[in-house]
Amino acid sequence: MSQLFEALDFVENPLYERIIDDVAKQKFSVIDDFFDANEVEVLRASLLEKYEEDAFKKAAIGNKFDEVIVKSIRGDVILWIDETKSNPAENLFFNKINDLVNYLNRTCFLGILHKEFHYAIYPKGTFYKRHLDTFKNDDRRKLSFVCYLNHEDWQPENGGELVLYLDETKPENDKIIYPLPGRVVIFESQIIEHEVKPVDTKRLSITGWLKTR
Repeated sequence: MSQLFEALDFVENPLYERIIDDVAKQKFSVIDDFFDANEVEVLRASLLEKYEEDAFKKAAIGNKFDEVIVKSIRGDVILWIDETKSNPAENLFFNKINDLVNYLNRTCFLGILHKEFHYAIYPKGTFYKRHLDTFKNDDRRKLSFVCYLNHEDWQPENGGELVLYLDETKPENDKIIYPLPGRVVIFESQIIEHEVKPVDTKRLSITGWLKTR
C-alpha cells in the first residue's frame, strides 16, 4: 500500500528528466537553469566570503590515500563544504542537490548514497590537465557535478572552459563548455575524461560528485 501512495505522490520533473535523458544518450548534461540568477549571487557571495577568510587550500590530485599537490597538473584552490555545518546559501544548494538525488534514485535506481562538494577557485593562469574523476583504489564516484558561479559579465575570452573528451578517434566531437554563471554540468565520472583550460580571469564554481556505496 505504501508503494501505491508513493507512486501517486510522484510528480515528474521536466528538468530532471532532461538531465536523465541527456546522460543516458551522451553521458553528460549541460543545464543553464538549474540555479537562477539570485541563487547564483547568494552562492557566489558565500564562496567569496570563505575565500576572504583565507580558508581555501591548494587542491591536490588523488584521494586521501595518495594525495599529492602537483602544480603542473592542476592549479585551483578549494574548500570542502560540510553539509552538517552549512550556512543558508549552502543549505539552498544542498536542498536542490538532495532533491535531484532523490529523483535519480527513485526513477533510475542509481543507488546514490553519498555526495561530496567543494568550492573551487582557479586564479589567473591556472588550469587542470586532462583527467578522469575516479581513483584506482576508489570507484564510488558515479556522477560529476559542476556549478559555475562566475560574475554575470563573464566573457569567453576569460578562459577556463571545460573540455569533455567524448571520442578518442574523433577530436572534433569533443565538447567545449564555457563557465557561464549558473550553468551546471553533470557527467559520468568513470567514463568522461575532461580538462579545464587555462584561466585568464578568476574562475568560481562548486564542484562535486554523487557517489554509490
